[in-house]
Amino acid sequence: MYADKKNILQLVALLKAHEIRNIVLCPGSRNTPISHTIANHPFFSCHAVTDERSAGFFALGLALCTGKPAAVCCTSGTALLNLHPAVAEAYYQQIPLVVISADRPGAWIGQMDGQTLPQPNVFGSLSKYSVNLPEVQTEEDEWYCNRLVNEALLELNHHGKGPVHINVPISEPLFRFTTEELPEVRVITRYQGLNIYDRQYNDLIARLNAYPKRMMLVGQMNLIYLFERKICKLLYKHFAWLTEHTGNQTIPGIPVKNFDAILYSLPEEEQVKLVPDLLITYGGHIVSKRMKQLLRKHPPKEHWHVAADGKVTDTFGSLTTVIEMDPFEFLEKIAYLIDNKSSEYPKQWEFQSKKIQQPDFAFSEMAAIGKVLQAIPKEAVLHLANSSTVRYAQLFKIPDTVEVCCNRGTSGIEGSLSTALGYAWISDKLNFVLIGDLSFFYDMNALWSNHLRGNLRIMLLNNGGGEIFQALPGLKMENRTHRFVTATHSTHAEGWAKERGFDYQAVHSMEELEQALPAFMQAEQQIHPQFIEVFTDRAEDVRLLKDYYHSLK
Repeated sequence: MYADKKNILQLVALLKAHEIRNIVLCPGSRNTPISHTIANHPFFSCHAVTDERSAGFFALGLALCTGKPAAVCCTSGTALLNLHPAVAEAYYQQIPLVVISADRPGAWIGQMDGQTLPQPNVFGSLSKYSVNLPEVQTEEDEWYCNRLVNEALLELNHHGKGPVHINVPISEPLFRFTTEELPEVRVITRYQGLNIYDRQYNDLIARLNAYPKRMMLVGQMNLIYLFERKICKLLYKHFAWLTEHTGNQTIPGIPVKNFDAILYSLPEEEQVKLVPDLLITYGGHIVSKRMKQLLRKHPPKEHWHVAADGKVTDTFGSLTTVIEMDPFEFLEKIAYLIDNKSSEYPKQWEFQSKKIQQPDFAFSEMAAIGKVLQAIPKEAVLHLANSSTVRYAQLFKIPDTVEVCCNRGTSGIEGSLSTALGYAWISDKLNFVLIGDLSFFYDMNALWSNHLRGNLRIMLLNNGGGEIFQALPGLKMENRTHRFVTATHSTHAEGWAKERGFDYQAVHSMEELEQALPAFMQAEQQIHPQFIEVFTDRAEDVRLLKDYYHSLK
């Protein structure tokens, strides 16, 4: 029987799955549930050493002899500090060593409780990776615990070998051994490049060809990549290709970009039919919350993430494989190795995409964005601020040649305008900035600089507050709450824009918008930068948007 602590069960099951057989066990009470679970499983070869200083070096000897990682497990407090010399030796000699430390609950650190000290990351720069496992109370805790252990064990041999530290807080009672079997756990693997002569490589391609429903979901990429025509033909028909405007031109063919609207238009049972067997991702963040919710609730059988840094990025909670490789090199390699079987799956997404018509809004923030995107020059740069703006832009088509920029790394509002101005200052193209009022006024000091040129076009969407907060699920705002959550205001930008040298136009209706756009959209650079401030009614914006989504049903 094994311990009933789920963080321990995840840890031990993953030690087995990653084939870490040799474990040095030091005596102690806090680590007893870990020691008991490891010692009672036939997979592990356990070694008892009392002095932690000696135990660490004993584990190094095991790793050196076998050429495989070894682990050492100790109790809480100063016991862990005695492993520091062995960890330092493992780091500089590049020996794969797993340090497993039991810990007291975090609430008791510094409270004069016995054998407690701050244990997470105690080895600092001498450990390749350090994780502090949660005490599992929910399914999300268990997913997080699984991910952390996978991350730590993958680092043992990543860009050189070395030690990792896994800290395991354990609350009392400690000695309940009621679990009959270790759980089935998700094992994340990493491929560092693809070598055609590697058996693992052949296994990867076999798995790829075994799945009939394959999706490529591409996140934000700040570049343009032109695939050879032959590669496009080999790749495109085998996958459903999905991306958003922020993905830019990084897909070999015509992607489905309106997938968020597709998901909104379908009942859940129809959405589930569109879930892939194999999901492959590359690039950064995606905007669509609906896609995240769908794939987290109905995970694919496998999720592979392709990235040059090889980091574990488990956006959908189902990551199985990390491929450490430039995504475009990966695509060009697999293009010639995909079987020639036809698949109906990409056609299902394309069919649903064609059913969604581009919206035609009455005067509103959405209408203003739509008018700009429909007329934007093909060689322009489009800068989207966060919150509503980046989402509304996704409702409309843009030319593939338009480069799209947005601060989606953290999705904050604080620097959207400053980033756009920095880009435009050295760009030889027209730069269009679509920005909401909170984003603009938060960052309005960006215009204080003298880095303004005639290639800059700013459209400020001003409806007197944070519109996106109106749609927060489950939030019913009283008048007093509304003021603080949505940051209502009556500020406008005319004085500031004119003082900074912009040609400024205020827009309050569709007629005024139509009159203002020709100068704003003029294809060549002008003497002064251009500024349009669009004033709309926030309640009407929300109503029109809700009506549009209801029309999709």
